[in-house]
Amino acid sequence: MVAEVKELHQSNTQIERMQRIFAAQKAAFRQHPYPSAEQRIELINRLRPIMANHADDWVQAINEDFTNRAADETRLAEILITLEGLKYTTRKLRKWMKPSKRSVSALSWPGKTWVEYQPLGVVGVIVPWNYPIQLAVVPIITALAAGNRVMVKMSEATPNAGALLEKLVAESFPEDQVAIFNGEVEVGQAFSQLPFDHLMFTGSTAVGRHIMRAAADNLTPVTLELGGKSPCIIGQDFPMRDACERIAFGKCLNSGQTCVAPDYILCPENRVQEFVEAWKAQVAQSYPTMLDNPDFTAIVNGRQQQRLLGYLKDAREKGAEVIEINPANEDFSNSQKIPHTLVLNVTDDMQIAKDEIFGPLMIVVPYKTLDDAIEYVNDRPRPLALYYFDWNSENCSRVLKQTHSGGVCLNDTISHVGVDDIPFGGVGDSGMGAYHGPEGFKTFSKAKGIYKKGKFNATRFILPPYGRGMHKLIEKHMIK
Repeated sequence: MVAEVKELHQSNTQIERMQRIFAAQKAAFRQHPYPSAEQRIELINRLRPIMANHADDWVQAINEDFTNRAADETRLAEILITLEGLKYTTRKLRKWMKPSKRSVSALSWPGKTWVEYQPLGVVGVIVPWNYPIQLAVVPIITALAAGNRVMVKMSEATPNAGALLEKLVAESFPEDQVAIFNGEVEVGQAFSQLPFDHLMFTGSTAVGRHIMRAAADNLTPVTLELGGKSPCIIGQDFPMRDACERIAFGKCLNSGQTCVAPDYILCPENRVQEFVEAWKAQVAQSYPTMLDNPDFTAIVNGRQQQRLLGYLKDAREKGAEVIEINPANEDFSNSQKIPHTLVLNVTDDMQIAKDEIFGPLMIVVPYKTLDDAIEYVNDRPRPLALYYFDWNSENCSRVLKQTHSGGVCLNDTISHVGVDDIPFGGVGDSGMGAYHGPEGFKTFSKAKGIYKKGKFNATRFILPPYGRGMHKLIEKHMIK
């Protein structure tokens, strides 16, 4: 009871702080509604030492949150990718800020028109637990590039990473520019109800629906980076060993706890056993042991672990073939780790077939023809990512044109997320809107269309009372 009262008090304190800082950021934005490129770049560059100078601190904090997170995965997927995004953004920012020239039709002549990209105001960012630093700092970079103030709600599942980011940001930014918030579910709910000028959420589709409902009360525009079951199609003639090596990069990273990790394999039916053997060999090569291997990332907490184990139990009971890859025959019963596991003979009534897996389990689905594989994908909600392995360019073109997904990798997995110059975002159940690249800058900006007329006023010839001038104008353009 005492603990519950203390937690409630902490949540109320955070909510009060949140509301106060939101008001302060709104007021500060009114005073400085259009920061220069130099001012924006200076703010963004304050994040560089936060990332680069505290690499070991980030590794330790996230490792404690996960009980074990591979240090090099943190350095690559959290720190390096973020620093590359920072470098790219500061290099491109002046170009993005330039007004975009547009043309006028004869009806608008004489005049000129253009589009200016105006900061929105205060942007809210809700961060998931799987990559807590990258998925907090990259949106901060993008929102600052667009000239905004930023408030960030970290996940309650990664309290150490959240506390470190809150501390380091407070040392580098005034709270009316960038502010970080931690806390339990109640704090997150209150955060999503604030009347932000834009709200970005990264997380599950189910929670994304709640976020959108909360934002709707304020008519707050949202960017939803969700997930879904990202398919991986292996072409009939693609070398299986190469496919498994490339798929493993996307599936094994962070033990599959990645929104764009391959969720299920569509494999030619005559090559399923070949895939199983090649996948077992690839995983065993990467992780000859797992239990005490620091390179093998654990599941973030007991709740997520039980969810994944529940999928396996349900699948077994309903007739699936479950193949656990455990090269050293280790006992994981007292660990927060789960070995990589393939699940075959899956049916649609199994929970693993319905939910995004988000862990080291992977479904294998046989297909007869490429058309069958495409139909299988299209029968399901549109995923955040799709992967296709084939050296045949005509087949690649068919898959690209006949499927929908947030993004695509051909002959690789998840690498598109690290390409700063292309948008990243979902479609349908996997989300809406995009960030990264110039599209991210535009997401957090108002594209304001402007028309300017000169001294000569041609509209005087078509003012009421309507007569010959108006009739000639209409007839001329109707005929064309």
